[in-house]
Amino acid sequence: MDAHQQDTSNPFGMDEDCENCPALCESRTQVVHGYGDVGADFVFVGERPGPGADETGVPFTGDPGSEDFLAILRRLALCASPADSVEPELENAFVTCLTRCRHPERPPTDEEVVTCEPYLNAEIRMINPEIIVPVGARALDEIAVEYTTTPAAEFDAVDDHATTIRGRGFELVPMIDPGEQTEEQTQAFVEHFSELMASDYRQTKGRRSR
Repeated sequence: MDAHQQDTSNPFGMDEDCENCPALCESRTQVVHGYGDVGADFVFVGERPGPGADETGVPFTGDPGSEDFLAILRRLALCASPADSVEPELENAFVTCLTRCRHPERPPTDEEVVTCEPYLNAEIRMINPEIIVPVGARALDEIAVEYTTTPAAEFDAVDDHATTIRGRGFELVPMIDPGEQTEEQTQAFVEHFSELMASDYRQTKGRRSR
């Protein structure tokens, strides 16, 4: 953890009563901001809070798909807690989503993603990671638009899974939604990311002081 970090849940004190998207306010249990190590080199970005996160307030927790995700982080030594933990102990990793509220019957609209974008951009700016991991196709599309010079339509979450993409100030390592991965795809991601962690990845860009 960063030496100056006080909390892992919503460590930047973002608005927990946000009402910018009326349709989501009516359906959510709570606002789910980012969680984890604010000094992290690795930021994992999903599309929206899962059904478990809507209850726990922590991204990627509380449901089977989240357990699959945390199991991957455990294999990478980025999580020291059981995969079913609702307050996982993360080391050098921060987890967040494009949008902060969940509608139980549909994915977020483009307008809702844009409305939530300042939250995500602020987290990324303050953490200043080395690697961003878009989790799922929607996250890859949105992150690619913001942080690469390549048209988002040229990326594919399956084809680009477990590869490294040069971005603007960051590198991206796309991940297929863990609940949709085959064992071979999971193994490919773990192997690629392990190799990346063992490399001189910090030389990809200059680090700003925090």
